[in-house]
Amino acid sequence: MVEIIPAQTIELHDLIEKFGLQRIEDEQFFQEWQENLPELTDVEKQALDEVKRDYFHLAEYPMLEPIVKMVVLSPLLKLAGFYRPPFYLSAEKEVRIAFEDEGVTITGRLDILVFTPEFWILVVESKRAKLSLQNGIPQALAYMLGNPHPEKPAFGFVTNGSEFRFLKLTREDRPKYATSYLFSLDRGDDIYTVLQVLKRLAQLFS
Repeated sequence: MVEIIPAQTIELHDLIEKFGLQRIEDEQFFQEWQENLPELTDVEKQALDEVKRDYFHLAEYPMLEPIVKMVVLSPLLKLAGFYRPPFYLSAEKEVRIAFEDEGVTITGRLDILVFTPEFWILVVESKRAKLSLQNGIPQALAYMLGNPHPEKPAFGFVTNGSEFRFLKLTREDRPKYATSYLFSLDRGDDIYTVLQVLKRLAQLFS
């Protein structure tokens, strides 16, 4: 009998027990967020400064997920170049990922998927402002496990508007993943680095 798991309820221990998912601590495994990051222009930095000001103004009231996407996520994806060829976006994409060997099917809705006709580029999971990113990481990893191109690494991006974390997953031999540092709007120029990493990922598939 096939076990059906809603992605929004999945926990890390589910992915570890059912798929053998392994966390990798070796920094060499996920270098894409650390090396060869492109420089930002003054115009890009000014745009990010505006994003920060807008977010902190609007955060005086509860900020739901759609507002996080509109105020923070949309400008980041645009500045990174994901609105231009060769990339496409899909939002609220219903997914049903069947893992026959494990007898498990994961169902859910991908918040945002950045893709080309050939590859999934980036799985984006967005949460409301007050939720911890830990709530979104297992969900993003579950979708990344369903990448239809298992020979390629899968990348993820989880944000609640004020914090950001990148993910990388490979499926050679057994599923392995690593995370970036936690970036925060409250910490210096972290938002600049977030855009640099997004632009770096775009470069890898351009």
